[in-house]
Amino acid sequence: AMKALATAERAASNAWFFKTGPGQYGEGDKFLGVTVPQTRSVLRDADLPVSEQLKLLRSSWHELRLLALLHLSRSFLKGSPEEKKYIYDAYLAHTDYVNNWDLVDSSAAYIVGPYLFERSRSPLMRLVKSKSLWERRIAVLATYHFIKQGQTDDIVKLAKLLLNDKQDLMHKAVGWMLREMGGRGNMPALIAFLDDHAKKMPRTMLRYAIERFPEKLRRKY
Repeated sequence: AMKALATAERAASNAWFFKTGPGQYGEGDKFLGVTVPQTRSVLRDADLPVSEQLKLLRSSWHELRLLALLHLSRSFLKGSPEEKKYIYDAYLAHTDYVNNWDLVDSSAAYIVGPYLFERSRSPLMRLVKSKSLWERRIAVLATYHFIKQGQTDDIVKLAKLLLNDKQDLMHKAVGWMLREMGGRGNMPALIAFLDDHAKKMPRTMLRYAIERFPEKLRRKY
């Protein structure tokens, strides 16, 4: 179904957009040439066993990995406690395949975050210290689930650890989650973080964090 929707023009566009050139973060990735809305349309008719979803996740094609992650996220939501644990464990065992920002962003907050919500957050500390950009981003995006429930301690802790991260994609992710923290009723926590760290934050991280501030307050920071 995915291959029937693929076009060479879209494949070229996706390859450019997701930075697949030498030395870029998506170097060597392969694209069928399917849009995200088309991928979601295929998902609506898909009902694969988790074992088959994991086969898709191991595909060399980017869009098939995205389809797998969207399917796994849906299966996690509907699953029993035992199924949720299996999907969570399988997800963390397959992070080599969750290897671009869209793949992380479409799954971490829907699998890792919900699974850890009533459990120890220590797996996030392991992920955030990883050499893998994508594992660090998984840790940050997982906190989106906590932030939606009013819990902000974890994103503050991770943000402090990532102030000196060298990757712009991490600066964007952390700034985005800080912005969400402030926008969901926890502005005092965001202001406190900025007062302590704004001068040391990478500029992109700061810009994302203050994006929705009133102009006067944004200019201050």
